[in-house]
This record gives sequence, structure tokens and C-alpha cells, in this order.
Amino acid sequence: MLTSRYLRIVRASAFYDLLVTLPFALPWTFAPLHAAMAALADAWQLPGQVPALDPLHMLLANLLGSVVVVWSLARVLAPSVLLGRLDAAARGLFALWQVYAVLHGASAILLLFTVAEIVFGVLQSWRIQDPPAR
Repeated sequence: MLTSRYLRIVRASAFYDLLVTLPFALPWTFAPLHAAMAALADAWQLPGQVPALDPLHMLLANLLGSVVVVWSLARVLAPSVLLGRLDAAARGLFALWQVYAVLHGASAILLLFTVAEIVFGVLQSWRIQDPPAR
């Protein structure tokens, strides 16, 4: 993969993260998102549970969302191979912990996020090979 294409993937993954994670960063957007995820999991009769939202859940979601929003902005404004590689590692960890949570009773709705984590993680782990200099 060419470096220029790789950097477009890094930036695309950052825009995806901004879109998906921004609602987690704010209390007034996370509460309705949580309710929608619970309703969707219920409507689809997915295994596992979406627990009732409490202040600790809200805090952790807002902290995670805030950090990922800032991390995403860094990749949008200054994409690099280093940030792409670090993001790939973070996505591997996120996917691992999401699967762990589902295996321990969390709603399978989390696996919708896991698919994107794996796809972007693999793409950002791809070997970079620029054409030879002339």
C-alpha cells in the first residue's frame, strides 16, 4: 500500500471515530444513545444485557468518548504512519475488550462496533510500500 493511501485510511478511521464516539463524550448525548442501543438490542433480541445507566457508567463513557474525540482530531489534523500504527494497536485492544465484555454478559450489540475496530485495525497494520525513487 502506498503511504498516501495509508494516510487516507488513517484519516477515514479518525472521521469514523469522531462520528461514532462524539455522542459518548457528552452526558446529554450519551443518555439517549444508551437508551437507543438498549432498545435496539431488545428489538433484535440480542443476547446479553445493556445495564441501566448510572452515574459511574456515564462518567466512564464520557471520559472514553472525550479521549477518543481528541485522539481522532489528532489523526484528522496530522495523519501519520506512527499515529496509524498506534491506532491499529488501540483498535486491537478495543476489539479484545469488547469481545471479552460480550462473553461476560454484555449485549452483543457491542459487536457492531467490534467489526469496525477490526477492519480499521487490519487496514492500519498493512505493510506500506512506496514506489522506488527514480
